[in-house]
Amino acid sequence: MINFKSIKTELFPEYFPEAGDQLRGFENLKDAEISTENFSFYTSVSSVYSSKIEGEEVDLDSYIKHKNLGIEFKPDYTKKIDDLYNAYDFAKKNILSEENLLKAHQILTENILKPHLQGIYRKTKMYVLTDNGQIEYVATSPFEVEREMNQFFIELNVLLTENLEIEEVFFYASLLHLVFVKIHPMNDGNGRLARLLEKWFIAQKLGAKAWFLQSEKMYYQNHQIYYQNIRKLGLEYENLNFNNSLNFILMLPKSLNY
Repeated sequence: MINFKSIKTELFPEYFPEAGDQLRGFENLKDAEISTENFSFYTSVSSVYSSKIEGEEVDLDSYIKHKNLGIEFKPDYTKKIDDLYNAYDFAKKNILSEENLLKAHQILTENILKPHLQGIYRKTKMYVLTDNGQIEYVATSPFEVEREMNQFFIELNVLLTENLEIEEVFFYASLLHLVFVKIHPMNDGNGRLARLLEKWFIAQKLGAKAWFLQSEKMYYQNHQIYYQNIRKLGLEYENLNFNNSLNFILMLPKSLNY
């Protein structure tokens, strides 16, 4: 394993025996029969469920009818999911890099943020709040975001050049997801972008079958556990304990059973 500053690897010996058997199903992934040259069923699944994690009220069946059959719904019902679908499409056609990740953020936040905040690291403080308005997490200081993201991409770029086994790919993909969420570098759309980043990394390392993973659906159907596992690391970025991330990183292999 490669030792990094922000991506912790100490948990791999515990991760490997629990995740290994589940990951054998990766080679069996295949596209849905309903997919066409201009419509991807699994990209729709990813976009809908990643949006639902963030509280969007959208039904998968209705969205597929909209995307595949051209059935019209009110724009407010579909536009944010369309943007995320387009971001996944962009990722499929481009290499994973800082420039392209910021471009994906610009695409997916077209109907979330003002243009001057799209694809731009935040310059303000960032808190994650509970439904009753209590501070649940204090993200990286705005003065440290750029430095933390520079380090993040140094480490990501090393991983992109390394020859990794499938267990390592999934392990690092989950940690990239988790570290990105904890830095919380964007003004909004951090969760959507982190889940896209996770799958994008797997696709870069293992090929296009990664886009058929239903990880977003798995996270949504277990979203209370998903958030509990993210919270286990601590309340402030400066004091996070990544030794508590095992439960989170063991979630991703389970998506092969969906």
